Amino acid sequence: MTHDIAALAVELTDMAAADHRTALLANSDDPAEQLAWRRLTARHGDRLGEIMAEYGWPTAELVGEEAARAAWLVAQHADRQLDIQRSALQLMQQAVSAGAAGQRELAFLRDRTLVNEGRQQVYGTQIAGVKDGAPVPWPCEEPERVDELRATVGIEPFDEYVARFS
Repeated sequence: MTHDIAALAVELTDMAAADHRTALLANSDDPAEQLAWRRLTARHGDRLGEIMAEYGWPTAELVGEEAARAAWLVAQHADRQLDIQRSALQLMQQAVSAGAAGQRELAFLRDRTLVNEGRQQVYGTQIAGVKDGAPVPWPCEEPERVDELRATVGIEPFDEYVARFS
């Protein structure tokens, strides 16, 4: 790894670590804490946009497994920057086609982007809320096929997935 790429890998993993440390603020009752989360994710989204403009999608081959996963997390959480999410989705799709990124992460990013666009998701990865103690997904294009579609990209069945959160 050249110095620039090594520094990029560290920067991406640092962004993911900051994201993990502050993720609970996203749904805080304190507006100041929610705003801090939004500022962080917006700053990270902006930076990911710059990285993608310079390097394309930061694949594991380019920056290492951990930093590539960090880039995906930053894209997932760029909820108020649809241009960044759409760009990440397009670049990640190309990386998946080239065998340089995972279908599972791409599926999560596709669903997240669709939900943020106000559309129905494909794989049922995005949870809208909890009703009677059970997680409820945002509406899906083909709810009766969700588990079948999830299996094609290496995601466990919906009931197993949500059982981890209860």
